[in-house]
Amino acid sequence: MKKTGSSILTRFSFYFPHEGGNLLKNCGFIKGFFKNPDEYSAETTGNCASATKGKLINSLTGQVNFVKLTCGWLNRLLPPNSIPQSPCPRCLAIMELNWFSSLILIALVANFLITTWADRLNLQALTADLPTEFVGIYDVDSYAKSQEYTRAKTRFGFFAAAFDLATLLLFWWAGGFNWLDTLVRTIHGGPVTHGLIYLGALLLAKTLLSIPFSCYSTFVLEERYGFNRTTIRTFVLDLVKGILLSVVLGGPLLGALLFFFDWAGSHAWLYAWGVTTAFIVIIQFVAPTWIMPLFNKFTPLAEGELKDRIMSYAKSVDFTLDNVFVIDGSKRSSKSNAFFTGFGKHKRIALFDTLIAGHNEAELVGILAHEIGHYQKKHILQGLAISIVHLGIMLYLLSLALGSQGLFNAFGMEQRSVYGGLIFFGLLLTPLELLLSILMNALSRHNEFEADHFAVKTVGSADSLILALKKLSVHNLANLTPHPFYVFLHYSHPPLISRIAAMRKI
Repeated sequence: MKKTGSSILTRFSFYFPHEGGNLLKNCGFIKGFFKNPDEYSAETTGNCASATKGKLINSLTGQVNFVKLTCGWLNRLLPPNSIPQSPCPRCLAIMELNWFSSLILIALVANFLITTWADRLNLQALTADLPTEFVGIYDVDSYAKSQEYTRAKTRFGFFAAAFDLATLLLFWWAGGFNWLDTLVRTIHGGPVTHGLIYLGALLLAKTLLSIPFSCYSTFVLEERYGFNRTTIRTFVLDLVKGILLSVVLGGPLLGALLFFFDWAGSHAWLYAWGVTTAFIVIIQFVAPTWIMPLFNKFTPLAEGELKDRIMSYAKSVDFTLDNVFVIDGSKRSSKSNAFFTGFGKHKRIALFDTLIAGHNEAELVGILAHEIGHYQKKHILQGLAISIVHLGIMLYLLSLALGSQGLFNAFGMEQRSVYGGLIFFGLLLTPLELLLSILMNALSRHNEFEADHFAVKTVGSADSLILALKKLSVHNLANLTPHPFYVFLHYSHPPLISRIAAMRKI
């Protein structure tokens, strides 16, 4: 794996030619980066200021040349008069190195840097010594295979993230956002129509660019470690269904948001919040019955000892359960899982067919008790409430950001638009969303401990759930020794060893 520091400096140097990397390392460039170049003075970086100012001007000149070169290449590539002429000259005149562009660029690169650092720490935490708790569960070959699987996924994730970052920055600094906006505005229609086409084009492009990575992950990486059971037909159908769902469900919602922010003035965020909240709540009821069956077959659990034990347990904890469903997870992967979704009579507990095949009745009841624990402890309602509040705050902040010309200038936009603001505001929130994801993961890990505690207390023993989780870890080649910082950053569930230790104390 490449050294993190050098890879990040390479990216900065690419987008800030002429000493960009040296500025970062030697002259406190980050501090000065937040100031307008015209206001750059000796107080910003001490003795380096005079030299840095000259280098910054050279850097900006390099950016202009880079964008001109890229846009010229695009113009030569496309047939003459097939689309409106490239807006790059006007785009370059508008595009500013202001605090918006500075914050977004630094946030994107910093997020990549932090994630890469966490990945490296996680790989360094891998150890050849099998944890004592798993002696007799893992054999030597399986444990070694699980560690190699972790390494392979990490390496693949690094290259995928690097590609995403490089693609975004290239599109940004080549004036792509403004170019697409100019093209879309030639189509007959109003702001909502233009917005749907603009955002749809970007989402479609992102989907198409991700296909090679999805194919590699599914048909190479997962296949290599014995997990993949997805056929090409299933892969293509999933892709098509996902796109159609985005159009059918996401299109009207997005259109409503664009309409409100274009029409309702200062109260737009309230209307948008109300509509999106209603959408989220309705989806909770609709998804189990109408959406999930589009991708998987849900079959009622057959009559027998397993169903009798599950129904008996549900009754003992006052959990209304009409049925338990078996999901054909094996059509895509040999990995095992179970999940709970929905509310009221629409709630649904589903056990993967691969899970049932690998566990006995006591273990499956323990797993189901954990899922019911989430419902009984109000974790699902808690998550829904947090999502709604978070959405309201984000929509309010969006309403403020849409009035800032500087945000649009940072992306070289000739005209302001709600749909452009949605994209740019999302990028601007990168640091806040990273912080929020860390907090939500911490809350999720706390809730997992609570659900484990509920399961142990109501089942009467920790043994069945512990054994089930151990088997799952072996079957799914889980990483048994993740680095604490990686857990802090990414894990929605506590490391298995921590969960087992907590259950043994109950």
